[in-house]
Amino acid sequence: MNWRSECIWIELIAGSRKISNFGWAFILLLGSLGFVFVGISSYLGRSFISLFPSQQILFFPQGIVMSFYGLAGLFISSYLWCTISLNVGSGYDFFDKKEGIVCIFSLGISWKKIVAFASDFL
Repeated sequence: MNWRSECIWIELIAGSRKISNFGWAFILLLGSLGFVFVGISSYLGRSFISLFPSQQILFFPQGIVMSFYGLAGLFISSYLWCTISLNVGSGYDFFDKKEGIVCIFSLGISWKKIVAFASDFL
């Protein structure tokens, strides 16, 4: 949503709460959980997921690699969910032609507010 008058223009910035980010975080979470379950089931020698028979996968080296990729995916997915929950990158741009002011406000990680302010710029 933007607001514009003759002299003032305010433009809102969406940030990280986009549908595509939700989709990628959810897909990455499910995929990494699948890798972790296959790695654990290859270690234990029984199949937890009936779709994939894991008795054919040896724990060394395939099961270890699958578990490593699953844990790496879980870390990346948790990072994505944290940036979505904090809405990193959201903010607004403020332009005032009459006063010659430009203000860019953005929300960073851990709620740090990043403000760039310039006057007599326009």
